[in-house]
Amino acid sequence: MSEEQSEKKTQPIGYYDKRPEFGKKGPSRIRTHFTRGISYFLVIAAALIFYFLLLRLGEIGSAAKKVVGTLMPVVYGLAIAYVLNPVVMFVEGHISPVLKKKITKEGRAERIARTIGIFAGILLLVFIVVGLFNMIIPELYTSIRGLVVTLPAQITEVIDKINAMNTNDSTLGMFLANVMNQASESLQTWLRTDLMSQTNTLMTNLTAGVINVVSSVFDILIGLIISIYVLFSKEKFSSQCKKIVYALLKPTHANMVLHITQKSNEIFGGFISGKILDSAIIGVLCFAVLSLLHMPYTLLVSVIVGVTNVIPFFGPYIGAVPSALLILLEDPKMGVYFIIFILILQQIDGNIIGPKILGDSTGLSAFWVVFAILLGGGLFGIVGMILGVPTFAVIYYIADMIINHWLEKKNLPTDDDYYGQLSFVDEHGNFVHVETPEAGAQRETQISDELKAKLESLKKLEKEIEKEIENEKEKKEDK
Repeated sequence: MSEEQSEKKTQPIGYYDKRPEFGKKGPSRIRTHFTRGISYFLVIAAALIFYFLLLRLGEIGSAAKKVVGTLMPVVYGLAIAYVLNPVVMFVEGHISPVLKKKITKEGRAERIARTIGIFAGILLLVFIVVGLFNMIIPELYTSIRGLVVTLPAQITEVIDKINAMNTNDSTLGMFLANVMNQASESLQTWLRTDLMSQTNTLMTNLTAGVINVVSSVFDILIGLIISIYVLFSKEKFSSQCKKIVYALLKPTHANMVLHITQKSNEIFGGFISGKILDSAIIGVLCFAVLSLLHMPYTLLVSVIVGVTNVIPFFGPYIGAVPSALLILLEDPKMGVYFIIFILILQQIDGNIIGPKILGDSTGLSAFWVVFAILLGGGLFGIVGMILGVPTFAVIYYIADMIINHWLEKKNLPTDDDYYGQLSFVDEHGNFVHVETPEAGAQRETQISDELKAKLESLKKLEKEIEKEIENEKEKKEDK
């Protein structure tokens, strides 16, 4: 038996007795052609789908509009939560340390502090909205009633003055008489023919407007409830979004997306909070000055000027136009004073108050601010005028970041000051910077100022170190 076993062991192993390995020489030719065919098929299918989507663009747009309209309470809730978040964080930051000293259970103090912060934010929002309506509605009713009472008398007075002119001898009087006759005929024709049809149209539009207002108020109330849930779970939502970004994108791309998101939050948060504070200050200043001047409709005009000041650049003028008309109808001299005051107030806001509060939160020049307001207002109305500036600031930041990246790849400077009139890049890709005498003098002055500031800071640091050394010596001597 031992000899037979030894003979079996010495027999050679066949080539196919060992299991072969897969994939050492790459995919087969059939698989390569099949994969290429699938790629061609997917490209053609995507092109056909895109073509049919273009044919159904109107239906897709209406469906998307319907989806957005259905989700408007969520949009309102997110917007309210974003606006109230600084208030919630402020209240929570001041209350949470106090509660942690008294409540030892883990996590309970933070939940109570968050609840108090959200309640304070909602209470502040309701107080502001109710206060604005209490200020606007009575004043608006009084102003409309005053116009209804005084306007016919003013029109009668103008007509009497025109009739008192000598229409036979004066060319101006004849011209005014003809204008009045034509205006009277046009008014009578309009009353006989167009009034009833326009009244029906007006009533239809008014009914639709009332329905839209009620629907919007209902959506805002639901959004207020949604904002409470968002503020309670904002950390969880933030973590989930971050997890999704890292799951879908490469780490470098994900980090870039998160960086842009953080920068956008800084731009939008700084702009919105700064604009609200700036508008409140402008409204209070307007109310104080108009009260001192004893102008009519003081409260209503101050609220209009303050609210419209949220719109950058054009806001004060948009609010000043109806306000000036109201005051001019009541007292023309006061209307002229009001226009002069608004021009002065706009200069104070644009040169002193606005820069102090907003600073360089957007990083845009005056030209790009006006560009963003016109573009946003033309596309999205009032909301576009308000949010157009921070939105364009984010786009500007992304474009500037991409351009700087391309310049760094070419070993070129990224600072705008280097690209003056005499600077250029030669054919070898080397940057040549030539400064004008004025720019050189400015740069020398800037460098000297920076050096002086650094020397002053070093001197202060040296003095602080000397004081600390003296204090240590005194402590040792006392011991």
